[in-house]
Amino acid sequence: MGCLALNASYEPLTIIPIRRAVRLVLDQKAEALEVDSARPIRSECIQMDTPVVIRLARFIRVPRRFRRQVTNTFLFARDGYQCQYCGRNRRDLGYRESLTRDHIIPLSRGGENGWTNVVTACSKCNLRKADRLPHECGLPLLTEPREPNHVELIWAVRSVTPVQAKYIGTFYGQDVVNALS
Repeated sequence: MGCLALNASYEPLTIIPIRRAVRLVLDQKAEALEVDSARPIRSECIQMDTPVVIRLARFIRVPRRFRRQVTNTFLFARDGYQCQYCGRNRRDLGYRESLTRDHIIPLSRGGENGWTNVVTACSKCNLRKADRLPHECGLPLLTEPREPNHVELIWAVRSVTPVQAKYIGTFYGQDVVNALS
C-alpha cells in the first residue's frame, strides 16, 4: 500500500511509497492528513502512525500539456478490463483467452493507433473480427471509444484505499472515483 500525495492545493498528485511519505513528513515538507494508527512506524528514537494521505507544504506546478500514448495498460483500464464486443470481463475469460488491443478500423485499411480507434477485445472476438470493420462481421461496439483525460489516465491503474478515494473524489468528482472501482 502506498500513500496518496496531495499538492498544497489538495490536488491529488500520485501514490508514493510509505517511506518517502514518512521522510517528507519528518522533514516538514508535508503534513499527514490521514494516518493508519493500526500500523505504527517505529525507529530507535520515535514512533509515528503510518501516513495514508499527505499534503505537501509547498505548491508544485504540474504540467498538463502532454498526451499519453495508447498502451494496453491504460487501454484496458479505460475499457474497464472488458471486451468491447462481447462484454466479457477478464475474470470471465477462458484458459487460453486474454484481453487484446483491437483496431476498429484495421491498420491494414488505414486505421490509426489512436484512442478513438482502439478498444479492448478478448482474443476470441479479435480473431473473429480479423481485418474487417465491426459491422462487417456482426460485432457492434458496446461503447464508443474516446480519449481519456489526464486524471483518468493517472488514476486508472493505481489501487487506492477508500480514504484516499475520498480525497480524489473531493478534488475531481465522484465520477472519477467510480471509474477507479
